[in-house]
Amino acid sequence: MTTFPGASSNGTPQDPQGSGFGQRVDHIGSDAQQLWSDARSAVTDLGQTLDLRGRVERNPYGMMAAAVGVGYLLGGGLFTPLTARILRLGVRLAALPLVKDELMGMAEAAFQGYQTGRGMADPGPQGSASANASSAGTPRPPTY
Repeated sequence: MTTFPGASSNGTPQDPQGSGFGQRVDHIGSDAQQLWSDARSAVTDLGQTLDLRGRVERNPYGMMAAAVGVGYLLGGGLFTPLTARILRLGVRLAALPLVKDELMGMAEAAFQGYQTGRGMADPGPQGSASANASSAGTPRPPTY
């Protein structure tokens, strides 16, 4: 028969300090209370850091949208076809100003090139009719 340390043959513990099962349960209970109070203080600190109540009072619709977004993600909506469509639309909308600016820059450069080329092709006033036409802002037919 195998004997364990601290146990007698009749099942009663032989502990010289008198620490038994009840003291272990008390120690586990106090550790659990300490863990609970630490977790509660961490949640309180996080709440104060994020200032959720103040954010909701200042911007209720934005916080509602954020809550819907977080719920959508936590509910498993991240890898769905709807999310893929929304992301594609978002990328297109985000790229639209960049494309617009690039096209405007190209159009301005082409217009300036056209104006520069037109100015070089105009050697000066060749007569009163051509001078009047250029000063009036009407286009002249090209000379060959």
